[in-house]
Formats: sequence, structure tokens, C-alpha cells
Amino acid sequence: MQAYFYNLATAINKQLQTAEQFTCWFAAETSDFVRFNHSVIRQPGNVQQMILSLRLIAGKRHAQSSATLSGNPETDHDQCLYMLRQLRNQLEDVPEDPYFLFAQEVCSTEQTPASQLPSTAVIVDQILSAAQGCDFVGILAAGAIYRGFANSFGQRNWQQSANFNLDWSLYLSRDKAVKTSYAGVHWDGAAFLEKMQQAKQQLALLERAPISIKPGAYRAYLTPTALNELVGMLNWDGLSEKSLRTKQSSLRRMRDEDLALHSSVHISENTADGIAPRFQQDGFIKPEQLPLIAQGKLVGSMISPRTALEYDLTANGADNGESMTSLDMAAGQLPLAQVLAELGTGIYVSNLWYLNFSDRANCRITGMTRFATFWVENGEIKAPLNVMRFDDSLFRLLGENLLALTQERELLVDASTYNERSVSSTRLPGALVKDFNFVL
Repeated sequence: MQAYFYNLATAINKQLQTAEQFTCWFAAETSDFVRFNHSVIRQPGNVQQMILSLRLIAGKRHAQSSATLSGNPETDHDQCLYMLRQLRNQLEDVPEDPYFLFAQEVCSTEQTPASQLPSTAVIVDQILSAAQGCDFVGILAAGAIYRGFANSFGQRNWQQSANFNLDWSLYLSRDKAVKTSYAGVHWDGAAFLEKMQQAKQQLALLERAPISIKPGAYRAYLTPTALNELVGMLNWDGLSEKSLRTKQSSLRRMRDEDLALHSSVHISENTADGIAPRFQQDGFIKPEQLPLIAQGKLVGSMISPRTALEYDLTANGADNGESMTSLDMAAGQLPLAQVLAELGTGIYVSNLWYLNFSDRANCRITGMTRFATFWVENGEIKAPLNVMRFDDSLFRLLGENLLALTQERELLVDASTYNERSVSSTRLPGALVKDFNFVL
């Protein structure tokens, strides 16, 4: 597949006219999808696709088009040349783009690690065996993902990886279920069985009569999944340099007023340990580590080429959306085995959903609890909680109200498969907080 992409890039390059340049982006996958319901396979399938995005450049003018490739060299060659002619015609009517910037210094890279995954059939057999006796509902996506970049200067970048993402729930009745996931590049059957056993234990707890508590501020433990929903809101322009400059960022006060989070909070874009490509669609190489928040202080931002040119900065590998694709939050000191004891009396939050900003300027977020959320007394789970709405600020939750972060962290891969499998991921701990504010 790598040679196939490079051959197409060479063919495009040969058809360029004087003063024309091009970049092209290649996104492909060979994926197995298995959908489960009632602990049986409901829909198995395999997807093989290749998408090429071609951009033609003439000075400050540029136009872009995308096409799905067939895998037939002759057909795809003709398709690329057709796209090139169409883009050439469009450039006559395209205005100059004053903030257009793309890589012109050649920096070629290649990463082709061997797959560490067993066959999908082996994974499915282990899932079905472990799910016996439960109403197991979920979807498994597994297989190889390919990303490539090429331009007219001779730069060539390639990355391929094989990973899996199992997103599942154990369903009890009505709105009662335990939701969890398991993802990575190496399938560990023992680790999966441990997660399944934990889910079954929580499912048994859901059989107890649910209770309701009054709105108010409660001590709470947020699992990595729940914390991910909160920290993930920072990808809504929170760490975007453009948004910080235009005062639209939810973290604006951290830059303008030197507001700080708890000193144990360290957040970075960790491309080296993520599954996203280490180059972006304009040809710039991403640093292996990009510190964004260190010891609670804002120390960096995501800077795209456009923002870099507009504000006379140096781009740092961010795409135009200036969001994190390999978010990494450092671990803390709290052992996972001691979470309930340290929580004492309060709320164990497994999942959050329907999040939105209620006050963006103060990084205030509202949302709902979901699935297995429990009331805990004296370090012991007593009963499941009925659904509640929270409304609180990350400045408080990860600031003065943060008590501890767990030593153990979890890799969470974005389960989105619209158009193509997502390569975004997060790695983060759980968090013990005081005074988590519930309003309904």
C-alpha cells in the first residue's frame, strides 16, 4: 500500500505545470468490525478503503479535492489526473490565501511496526467466552490503519499501525448497564478478562435498588473514562493558540490572568505514545512530546501553520483544528486499589455524557452521569445512583478541589468510525475530587 501511494504521488508530480506545487494525504484501513448483542455476533464485516486528498498550489492560491481509490492502478492513476485538471481549473477563480503555509523543507519519515494483534477470530472467541451469562452489547474494530503524505518537493511520510478498540456494555434492564472499553496495539487476554470481571461486579451492584440524593457538592471519584469526557472538552478550542489569541478559549484565564490548576496536573500532546500519525496534512512533523500544562500552569498550545503565519509564531505540528489527537495526562500517587477507601463517603462516577459548556469563559461544564454511578459510604459501594446533572468548572475540579490522581492510567481510543476509524486517543488516570457540584 505504501508503494501504491508513492507511485500515485510520482505520477501526479510528473503532470505539474510551471510554478505549480502539490501536497497529497493518504488515509486507508483494513478493518474488521464485529457487532455484538445478547452476547452473540449480530453483524460481522470487513472494510478496505483508500482515500486520497490532493491539493494543488500556485503561489498563495490553493484548491483541494478528495476521492476514494479503487486499488486498480490504471483507474486510480486516471482519477488522480482528472482531479489535478479539475483543481487547475478551479485555481483561476480562487483568491489568494494570506495565511497559507505548507512544509517546503523535505523531512521524510517511515514507521511500519509489525502487528502485535492476534487474528480477529481469536479475539472474538475470547470475548464470547468471557461474556457468557451476560447481555453483552458492543462493537469491536480491529486491523491496520495507514496514513501517508507526499508533496512536490520530494517529501514522503508513511505510518501504519494495527490496533483494536472494543467498546462494550453489560446490560441489566431499562437504563441500567455497565459501560467500558478496552483498546490498544497489543491484545492481552488476561487484561481483558480482568476488565470483564470488574464490569460483572458492577453489574451485580446495579441489581440493588437505586437511590436519589439531593443536589449539592459531593466528594467524588471520576474513573479515567469519566475524566476523559471532562478533559476532552479542552479540545473544543481550549488549547488552540488561535482561540487563546482571540479570547475564545475556555482556558483564556490561564494565559491572561495566570490562573493555575493543581500542581499535579500535567497534560501534553504525546505523539510518541499515541496511535495518530507523526506528521500532519501540511507536511509538518509533530514533536514526540508537546507540553501544554505543566505543574498546573499553561506552558504551551496547539499551533497550526495558519496560526503560526498569522501571528509570526512557529508551528508545532497541530492540524488546522488545533486540537489534541494524542492527549496524555500524567499519573498521580493514589493506588487504584485504595480509591474507595480514600473516597470514603461520596459518589463513584463511571461515565459522563451530554457535556457542554455552561460558562466557557470560566471553563464551566455541565453534563449528566451515566450507567454505573454509585453512592459510597465509608469506602463501600451501597447503591446505584439515579441519573444526575452536574455543573462545575475544570478550574475547580482540577484545581483547588483535586485531591489525588491514580497511579494507574488507561488508554482510551476514540470509537468513532464515521468515514474512517479514528486515530485519536487519550491516556489518563482517574481523579479523586472534593465538592463536585450536582445541580439536579
